[in-house]
Amino acid sequence: MDRFVSHYLLRLDAKGRVSVPAQYRAVLERDGFDGLYCYPALDRPALDAGGNALLAEIEALIAGFSPYSEEREQFSLALYGTSETLNIDGEGRVLLSDALKAHAEITEAVAFVGLGHKFQIWEPSRFRAELAEATEKVRAFRQELGTRMAAAKPLGARE
Repeated sequence: MDRFVSHYLLRLDAKGRVSVPAQYRAVLERDGFDGLYCYPALDRPALDAGGNALLAEIEALIAGFSPYSEEREQFSLALYGTSETLNIDGEGRVLLSDALKAHAEITEAVAFVGLGHKFQIWEPSRFRAELAEATEKVRAFRQELGTRMAAAKPLGARE
């Protein structure tokens, strides 16, 4: 599989390193990225991370703005200017910088959370709260979508 899926809870070691889940390392390896590209998420107390697929998405986003435009400069600053390339050691661990840990309020443990083309790194209790909120919103959206679909069916239509 070439997507980051599922979630994993892991502890930081005494030196502040954490093992990247083997499934995520395999996706990064197939993606051809030697390491881990990581930056503070723009709208959450989490870290966005990934490999070439994530970089390609960021580059496509930035390329959509006119050269030298304010928007292009702001996105470049926010995404490239705060990014770090983390080395994965021989045992599959990375060392999160103090700046990255501070943004996500990580102290002892992390949750790796797959989002398809990228994954996020969360402080576990914050992840649980975010997951509960997301699940509630998706359920409400699903119910709303079902109501709209039912209302859009013509009279006499078969189920």
